[in-house]
Amino acid sequence: MSKDIRVLEPTTLWNNFADLNAVPRGSKKEEKVIQFMVDFGKKLNLETVVDHVGNVIIKKPASKGMENRKTIVMQSHLDMVHQKNSDTNFNFDTEGIKMKVVDGWVKAEGTTLGADNGLGVAAIMSILASTDIKHPAVEALFTIDEETGMTGAMGLQAGYLDGEILLNLDTEEDDEIDIGCAGGIDITAKNMYHEVRTPTNSVGFSISVTGLNGGHSGMDIHRGFGNANKIMNRLLYAAQEHLRISEINGGSLRNAIPRESFALISVYITKKDTFLKKINATISQIKNELKTVDPNLNITVSETSTPKKIMTTISQITLLNTIYATHNGVYRMSNDMADLVETSNNLARVIVKNEVITVLCLTRSSVETSKSDLANTLKAAFELAGYQVTLSGSYPGWKPNVESPILNVLSETYENLFGNKAAVVACHAGLECGILGTNYPDMDMISFGPTIHGAHSPDERANIKSAQKFWKYLLAILENIPSKN
Repeated sequence: MSKDIRVLEPTTLWNNFADLNAVPRGSKKEEKVIQFMVDFGKKLNLETVVDHVGNVIIKKPASKGMENRKTIVMQSHLDMVHQKNSDTNFNFDTEGIKMKVVDGWVKAEGTTLGADNGLGVAAIMSILASTDIKHPAVEALFTIDEETGMTGAMGLQAGYLDGEILLNLDTEEDDEIDIGCAGGIDITAKNMYHEVRTPTNSVGFSISVTGLNGGHSGMDIHRGFGNANKIMNRLLYAAQEHLRISEINGGSLRNAIPRESFALISVYITKKDTFLKKINATISQIKNELKTVDPNLNITVSETSTPKKIMTTISQITLLNTIYATHNGVYRMSNDMADLVETSNNLARVIVKNEVITVLCLTRSSVETSKSDLANTLKAAFELAGYQVTLSGSYPGWKPNVESPILNVLSETYENLFGNKAAVVACHAGLECGILGTNYPDMDMISFGPTIHGAHSPDERANIKSAQKFWKYLLAILENIPSKN
């Protein structure tokens, strides 16, 4: 409940987060949260503008005694990922997020929490509204649509910002300072298939894959979590001689590892027992393989009404072979930074219905040539199977700069505050810094934030003690912004 959240320390941060989370703010549906932020800035009598794509910029003069410090841009994105458990009754378009405190973490009731990047937004709001916090001149940049295309960052034009330093508040481990990120590209593959009437001597079955962790398709891609689309395809492939596919609906968003997949099939009555034996054996194998990382995996096979139409045999063979051949997970590790995933692909969505197959992927890489290499690898595999392939939404990565002046400030501040060194990393997520740098190439950029786990899934949670640490760190950073030249 929001009242339990509002008493947490620091109260200014959590109260602004609760206010923000009361406003629907899905990607590409940010009208309400844009107005919310405009009203917030104008209520404080601060210069507030909305650019042509919907980004909100709020400017606040330096606090007394800080006028000679460099102007900073504080940046976070307004939108959040919409994911909910299949048994959760919730309308993201009309309802505010329902929150609770569980064992030192803030979570949501069966949905994503929106801490990614809502806690960053709330922190910036707190600085804008403050009357007793030391800070240089601040240009707050609230971008839109980060999660499904980064169109806010891409649309931001030169001339809106004067800041020399950008603090991006979208990193999800409080002991890390991020100086680089992956770029990405969307891959959409479509194909037609033929249907025939289901033979009369058939019985229908529904297959469901649920209970997987899911998670962020960049930050969690190396953790070995099960992909519901891959699991469903493996089940169908194993028993393909005994079944015919009618429909498949797997996954949801490109940037979320698929947690659920559902299929409707038919089986010849004479092959029913053989089918069940084969598919149950495969279920046991998969559960055994994933028991450590996905202990709550649930696969059910239930007899149901027989579908009226099914795929032809050749269409089914082509589909199952194509999905099996589609790379999912880590493709290449970085040679330059230890333990960094360089390139990966998320097989995000598989839809089979009404003689149309749609497959959606998100390919990420911190190296543009490697991103293109994997995208072409996937494109070639789909095209060999007769699919029409579209590559879209490409955005650049953010090249690490170990000589960054603001990196020195953050590293020294962290060590002075907490007595140990922060890890300087690059991440396999799509931070907006690389895109923003195209129109503001001289801006010194850095990213940090509080600890958030399970982003892009209903298990998303924000650590309360970490939020306190992050807030203390942020205030110290503001005090240590260097003077103007």
